[in-house]
Amino acid sequence: MARPRKPLLSRDRIVEAAGALVDAEGLEAVSTRRLAAALGVSGPSLYNHFRTKDEILDAVADSVSARVDLSMFDGGRDWRAALHAWAHSYRDALADHPNIVPVLARGPGRRPAGLRLADAVFGAMTAEGWPPAQATRIGALMRYFILGSAVASFARGFVDDRAAYDPADYPHLGQAHLLAERGREVDEGAFETGLTALLDGLAVQYEALKETA
Repeated sequence: MARPRKPLLSRDRIVEAAGALVDAEGLEAVSTRRLAAALGVSGPSLYNHFRTKDEILDAVADSVSARVDLSMFDGGRDWRAALHAWAHSYRDALADHPNIVPVLARGPGRRPAGLRLADAVFGAMTAEGWPPAQATRIGALMRYFILGSAVASFARGFVDDRAAYDPADYPHLGQAHLLAERGREVDEGAFETGLTALLDGLAVQYEALKETA
């Protein structure tokens, strides 16, 4: 009886395996040796698809960018509603894969999904009347805010131990030990609070822009 064939090695399989490794152990865990072992192939065979480890990590990053919904920029929503929906979609994608955020933070480079994302935001802002320079700043500002929110949890940075927050030393942190167990609620609430404030500020600028047009 013929032995079952192993699945052919492909870029998608390499990216999937690398992404799983990044999620589980971080960027430093990725190596051609580890990936080859996970895929059941020899190390050199990876170079038929990617020249370097950095190219693999770029592809993993782009696979995360590809999960961000961009349909709100084609659906007739105004710029504020579109940015709000997009920001939540972007953050949701990153929240599932926080270890890849440092690669995404370098910018889109030549990554197709990352470039489509930047193009969609810039195009939507200029179509709504934002000057190109300001549209560029808005895209950058949104990225700073969203990527920063995905790097780590504020709430889970506190420990579930009342004794760690002695009122004699920290008179205003008497409930801080409760934050960790409410991490998702606190972090998502903080994101929405910041996003609303950011969009409110842009709305003021937009109204002033229309008045001078």
